[in-house]
Amino acid sequence: MKTSVSSWVKSGSPWIWLNAGAVAICVIMVVSLIGLIGARGLAHFWPADVMQATYTERGNSRTVIGEIVQIEQVSAIQLRDAGIEVATDIDSLERKLVKTGNRDIGGIDFSWVLDRDLSDVSTPQMLFTAERYEWGNLYGYLRSVKQADKIALEYKGYEPSDAYTKLWKLLNQSLTRASNLKAHILDIEKHDIGSINYELERLRLKQRRMEIDGDTDSQTLAAMARRKIELSEQYQVLEEQLISLYAEINRDSIDVEVSTGDIISVPVANLVRIFRANSMGVWQKSLHYLEKIWEFVSQDPREANTEGGIFPAIFGTVMMVILMSIMVTPFGVVAAVYLSEYAKQGFTTRFIRIAVNNLAGVPSIVYGVFGLGFFVYVLGGSIDQLFYPEALPSPTFGTGGLLWASITLALLTVPVVIVATEEGLSRVPKSLKEGSLALGATKAETLFKIILPMTSPAMMTGVILAIARAAGEVAPLMLVGVVKLAPTLPLNMNYPYLHLDQKIMHLGFHIFDVGFQSPNVEAARPLVYATAFLLILVIALLNLSAVAIRNRLREKYKALEV
Repeated sequence: MKTSVSSWVKSGSPWIWLNAGAVAICVIMVVSLIGLIGARGLAHFWPADVMQATYTERGNSRTVIGEIVQIEQVSAIQLRDAGIEVATDIDSLERKLVKTGNRDIGGIDFSWVLDRDLSDVSTPQMLFTAERYEWGNLYGYLRSVKQADKIALEYKGYEPSDAYTKLWKLLNQSLTRASNLKAHILDIEKHDIGSINYELERLRLKQRRMEIDGDTDSQTLAAMARRKIELSEQYQVLEEQLISLYAEINRDSIDVEVSTGDIISVPVANLVRIFRANSMGVWQKSLHYLEKIWEFVSQDPREANTEGGIFPAIFGTVMMVILMSIMVTPFGVVAAVYLSEYAKQGFTTRFIRIAVNNLAGVPSIVYGVFGLGFFVYVLGGSIDQLFYPEALPSPTFGTGGLLWASITLALLTVPVVIVATEEGLSRVPKSLKEGSLALGATKAETLFKIILPMTSPAMMTGVILAIARAAGEVAPLMLVGVVKLAPTLPLNMNYPYLHLDQKIMHLGFHIFDVGFQSPNVEAARPLVYATAFLLILVIALLNLSAVAIRNRLREKYKALEV
């Protein structure tokens, strides 16, 4: 028996099983973590039932309406310390976090309640939830729909009926009308008026540039003046159109009975969507869930980033990583080729390699400070002085933006690409190089036709590692171009189409801002999980794309290894 165990240990099988177990544990932990983040974040979009109950606290009773978002056990000692009477034979009580909404009425939209103090708990089908552009959710009973301050339909009961169905249908029609008008207004403001303002600003800068250069070409100035008049006339027409559209969109309003029993009036134009979760089936809730997720990934944020979507942050993250990859790949490859193939191997080359390896371990915030000091202030300020003097004192490139954020990340990740590429170059058989040279090929031809193609999978490995590190960085980006809110994308139809000087949003910074800077912590918490889960997916998608390219290159140049 002892001999068999000894031979089994000497065979190396225990270490194989230990490695396999360690890998399995790591995979389970990673999948569990991602699953937890995804569950915590994506569950936020499911339309939960709305509760109505009577809450009695210190002898005072009030009606509570809202969604139960969290349930936990609280120790009796903690409750007694808070001044709440708890029987001596009770160790803990259950309390619930209720999203009561109606922040414009009560001042807060989340409150903790003890389950023992709740009574008459029900989920009336007439209770409805209204998501608003401002002040968060609104919970209550729909009482009437007004058009031009006149009641079109109203309903006073608490049980559904045909009359209430007609009222609900009229509200949906009013909301659809307001949504279409709002889309038209945003289109005019963002595209038509935005283009006019952009061209007017370009004309102003052009005139200012002529003044700086001493150019007094009367024909050019006259043409510019005529164009300004044309743009001003177009602007006035659009402004009158907007006034008319705003009058139309503000026509309808609703009266809502809230938990206090008061009737409040809410403009339909302030509503994003309305729904009655208590009367919805699983299929309807599933469609609503998918609609909310689509809004999250495709719309702009609102309510201090605690509502709406995060599309600008997704776009900014992907655009910055793409630009970073475009910049870091050639520089990293050229540096690696020079160190491996052309530089004289000696003390200086070894010192450079040590320096490159050490750069990979420098804290990212140091790169951010360097980027702010050199790229933004020195290089960007010089570019403004040379090419954009007409815009001064307002900086163009002398402030944080997409370009400087991408370059800073490229500088941060270039050591990774250099090291990975050098390892790939060292694996190219020496016989292939010598054979190519022996057949009459020059060193450059050997490099481009033999060495680099065989090294391309290693290059892509370096790019994959660079993307994985850069996409999750936050600290340096806070200094060189990422901001809390930048709904205008850096890529649009205005010349030069890609605006490298524009500030951007980033998923990593969005998580930091929502999680630690939000004034409404409870509303922000699920969005932190959802955004973190989305950031993981974006990084995984970028990495999988790079892995697919690497595998294709590996198969393409596999014949060279034979």
